[in-house]
Amino acid sequence: MSMLKDILKFNEDFVQEKKYEPFITTKYPDKRIVVLSCMDTRLVELLPKAMNLRNGDVKIVKSAGALVSHPFGAVMRSLLVAVYELQADEVYVVGHYDCGMSAVDPDAMISKMVNRGIKEETIKMMEYSGIDLKDFLRGFGDVATSVKKSVDTIRNHPLMVQTVPVHGLVIDPNTGRLDLIDDGSKSFN
Repeated sequence: MSMLKDILKFNEDFVQEKKYEPFITTKYPDKRIVVLSCMDTRLVELLPKAMNLRNGDVKIVKSAGALVSHPFGAVMRSLLVAVYELQADEVYVVGHYDCGMSAVDPDAMISKMVNRGIKEETIKMMEYSGIDLKDFLRGFGDVATSVKKSVDTIRNHPLMVQTVPVHGLVIDPNTGRLDLIDDGSKSFN
């Protein structure tokens, strides 16, 4: 059951009643930061409020687990675009406690794919082509370690300018408390 009709009806009223006006801003983040966070639903409104961020303040990139899983993938490209094209001067990687990626079982996910119609032949063909599906789908054990890994990938990327601090934080999805994992400013002191 799709929500499309409800969304489009709401949007028609939203535009007609000019409810967008309080959100008008530029494409450049006022606070000159980019945040990589998890796509968890609990963080949609909580994360910006916990970080004192409003519409127009920040670029937010979301990925499951706040992971940079490939140094030349879409997440890293988005961070580079934020820095070089959209004037972001700092990067924040924000993972969260109780993250679903910490419990992902690749075998179980592959079974769910098959149950929803992905053919076994497709999975085998991908594996024969050199794609390690289990590694691709694998989550992580410890969120702090995962955040550090993403911070290191970004900080040491050959195309990331070394004058941009890359910070690592973990947020409590119930209270909004932020725990500092890596202060990227320390390397500039």
